[in-house]
Amino acid sequence: MTDWIGAAEAAERLGIKQASLYAYVSRGVLSRRREADTRTSMFDADEVDELARKGRPRRPAGPAELVIESALTEITPSTQRYRGHDATHLAVTRSFEDVAMLLWTGSLPTGRQSVPLDSPAPGWQATADALSAGGAAQAALPDGTLPLERLQVIVPALAATDQFRLHLDQPAVVAAGRALIAGMAGALPDSGDGSGSLGSGSLGSGPLETKAGNSVAARLARKLCRGPVPDRFTDVLNAALVLVADHELAASTLAARVAASMRADPYAVVATGLGAMGGALHGGAALGAELMLGAASSPADAPRVVGDLLRRGERLPGFGHFVYKDGDPRANLMLQLLADFAPDSPQLAIASEVTAEARRRALPEPNIEFALAVLAGVAGMIRGAGEAIFATGRTAGWLAHALEEYERNVPIRPRGVYTGQTTAI
Repeated sequence: MTDWIGAAEAAERLGIKQASLYAYVSRGVLSRRREADTRTSMFDADEVDELARKGRPRRPAGPAELVIESALTEITPSTQRYRGHDATHLAVTRSFEDVAMLLWTGSLPTGRQSVPLDSPAPGWQATADALSAGGAAQAALPDGTLPLERLQVIVPALAATDQFRLHLDQPAVVAAGRALIAGMAGALPDSGDGSGSLGSGSLGSGPLETKAGNSVAARLARKLCRGPVPDRFTDVLNAALVLVADHELAASTLAARVAASMRADPYAVVATGLGAMGGALHGGAALGAELMLGAASSPADAPRVVGDLLRRGERLPGFGHFVYKDGDPRANLMLQLLADFAPDSPQLAIASEVTAEARRRALPEPNIEFALAVLAGVAGMIRGAGEAIFATGRTAGWLAHALEEYERNVPIRPRGVYTGQTTAI
């Protein structure tokens, strides 16, 4: 019969700190189980003793690891789950607002509290002062400023209007989160002229119908689409927001958690996340993928576009993932939803041929950033729309991680290992 021991005893037998113990779990060196009632981590005593006899595991140097326990998102090689709920299922059955509440409170809203996909979102409103401040802040930026860059100035402006932003109990943070996300979408400038189509037959055949709506997805669609928002498109955009809402300790989320551990207010937490996500290896890959797809005027251009990037020694933006070696389930779902939504889209055809060319060259599979770029192209969105979708959706996750840090109330303070010159005194 297996003898299970707690984390403290396992770490003592191995002669390591508990943080290193959880690092072993993340690397697959040790297995563990969770007690259903207390969610306490338990370890196989025989496995621990065998590892102690072998000595500490060695592996080539790689990215530094900081292990933080969280009850929010579980990532496996084939899927991700938000508090035990499969994210791909939530994306097609629940509104983004409902999923945000799941991440923030631990429960999906029910009955009248739930927000249907095609209905207004009660309670998700920014104040008139907040929208005025956010709108004025981004309006001062030059023409051509990307949506993500506008959001980076909108969020501090929204914060300045919220005198209760330093209240860090859960109800106050949830209320701030609703208003903050609504303000991010509402303060962005209008991008379309309110007339005409989304351009170049990008949505396939059939009439375009606009649908009024006050959900986060509907508001964001009106800001990012160049023309009227077609019927059913907000459902696709809603799915995208759900799929990017959280993804464990991605770089921007770790930065947001560090800020929250120092008792930064929710707006400062989101501003920190926005600053970290713009890199080309994180949410910024969506913009790179948009530019790559925009360089092809037809599917026949795909080999040239891919080849040009590879010849310059560049990575294919939006392809490959640290966890999903066999394909990003979020991207797979998004691309399928887009194929169902606009099967005749020329932009979708270009994206499909780029993916096929990457596979012919044995390159990694597309990830969610690529799918966001395809979404932006199919819907005729403005430049940089994929980043804005990523940032808006991920705000829900940043705030969920902030709530965990507020409750934990222990600063995250990694230690550095000095490797420089030592001068004798």
